[in-house]
Amino acid sequence: MSSAPVTLISGDDDVLVAEALKARVAELLGDADPSLALEELTEADFKVDGGGYEIARLVDAAQTPPFLTDIRVVTGRHLARFTKADQVAPLVAYLEAPLESTRLVLVWEKGINPKQERLGAIPKSLKTALEAMGGAVIETAVPRGKAASGWLEKRLKDSTVSLDRQAVALIAETLGEDRSKVVGLLTTLESAFEPGASVSSDDIGPFLIEKGAVPPWELSDAIAEGNIPKALDKLHRMLGGGRHPLQLMATLQGTYSKLLRLDGANALDEKSAAKLLGMKGSTFPAKKLVKQLRSMGSERVGQSIELLAEADLALRGAVAWPDDLIMEVLVARLARLAR
Repeated sequence: MSSAPVTLISGDDDVLVAEALKARVAELLGDADPSLALEELTEADFKVDGGGYEIARLVDAAQTPPFLTDIRVVTGRHLARFTKADQVAPLVAYLEAPLESTRLVLVWEKGINPKQERLGAIPKSLKTALEAMGGAVIETAVPRGKAASGWLEKRLKDSTVSLDRQAVALIAETLGEDRSKVVGLLTTLESAFEPGASVSSDDIGPFLIEKGAVPPWELSDAIAEGNIPKALDKLHRMLGGGRHPLQLMATLQGTYSKLLRLDGANALDEKSAAKLLGMKGSTFPAKKLVKQLRSMGSERVGQSIELLAEADLALRGAVAWPDDLIMEVLVARLARLAR
């Protein structure tokens, strides 16, 4: 990868993108003086009079020969501003005959001013040009599902400090879905402890201040267990992670509507329940729903549906309560009914 004249880094997690960019630039610079060999461009450099953005400034920088150094490293950030083929055409043309002394790093990330809501797709013409010239591609996203836990465990294992099993478990529990925060956490721990030092859960306690968000099923599971403190903790972590109360309401409504369907269809095993609900793949979610239905019974499922309807109206203005309080009361009541 080090010899590739062009590198594309992509991702929608600012922490992971910044980490990958820092490492790649350091690798490309080697012993070269950054003050002479490095030029960094952001969306502010691409903005043109009258509004809009143009990629020409990046191409000009890439075509500039080095001065007092053998190479120049040029980075272009916030390139997800350019999602159309005509916008990246000058860059595509440059990639057909890149300057040998330039090491170009393209960072496909969202713009910040104004903030882009989503990461747009890389134009096909740019992808093709990169493939044709042997460009390096670095994907920074945390994998989904079970692979996400493996990704986190590997990051912790590769640290210069030695984390015991309890410390690893505590970090995983605290970070939740916000796994990319492990980058900053490990940077802090590696600064605080000597390389190779054994670090316990007690040692890392002071470094774990804010709990990360959790996936929706953790809230649903805590409610199904009838564990009110646990359910409220999951709720607060999801709200703190940026989920809107109406999003959480939709998730809970989805769960209880499935229970209602199962109750009326006499689906008493996980396979028939999964088939009825149209679930593909693993039947484990259906198994949990069947177990919850057996525990609650028809009457309490009906009561839960009524609570959800009342809370939904409250969120839409029927009650002059803060949204967080409405959700706290709802979750506590649902968990109590699940006991």
